[in-house]
Amino acid sequence: MSDTSLTVRPLDLGDDATAAAVHRIGRAAYTVEVELIGFDGIPALRESLAELRVQPLNWLGAVSAAGEVAGFLAWKAQDAPQAEDGRGAVSIDRLCVDPAWFRRGIGSLLLRHLLREVDPGRAVEVTTGAANAPAVTLYERLGFVRGADFSPVPGLVMASFTRR
Repeated sequence: MSDTSLTVRPLDLGDDATAAAVHRIGRAAYTVEVELIGFDGIPALRESLAELRVQPLNWLGAVSAAGEVAGFLAWKAQDAPQAEDGRGAVSIDRLCVDPAWFRRGIGSLLLRHLLREVDPGRAVEVTTGAANAPAVTLYERLGFVRGADFSPVPGLVMASFTRR
């Protein structure tokens, strides 16, 4: 079930209030993920506001009519061609929902917007903690195919997904 009072729009992290909201939401969402996956070394959890603001990412937000950011998705286009048309895949760097907005379809809203509006037809890749059942379910429900799991560091198993 999605919250229809939200709109998806690009976020400008040059705006202090927007950047602060994204930073707060990211920390809150990753704190929940730590509990789900049993690993507290998520790099974005320790990222400063200044470090967040300089990430070379495109930012989308699910924003209420009052201007409250309920969640965000950050992505970038890869340079290496992955498709027959010579375009690289879109790589999702992070998808975070404010815990106060959990279970209201915010993640689905953001992903569907990326898939349909940002660059339709382009392959999309994402990884998440393999034990993050809500994220795994979301990606599979939206047609992502699970690839190989991998362990970038001891104690963490990541699941990879692609949607073509």
